[in-house]
Amino acid sequence: MRVTIDQDKCVAAGQCAATAPDVFDQRDEDGVVLLLTDTPSAERADDVRHAAAVCPALAIHVTE
Repeated sequence: MRVTIDQDKCVAAGQCAATAPDVFDQRDEDGVVLLLTDTPSAERADDVRHAAAVCPALAIHVTE
């Protein structure tokens, strides 16, 4: 699994950081998503897929 984000599309809703905090965080100044790892562990795969699905801006892209 490979994860990429589009920070320009991010609306700082925070769903990703709440769903997969080991993979996503938010910048303190504006809440825009930060990617902590682009190759999350297999144990985090379901959380990452869920985070991508609930992202209101569709700013998270997962490649299997």
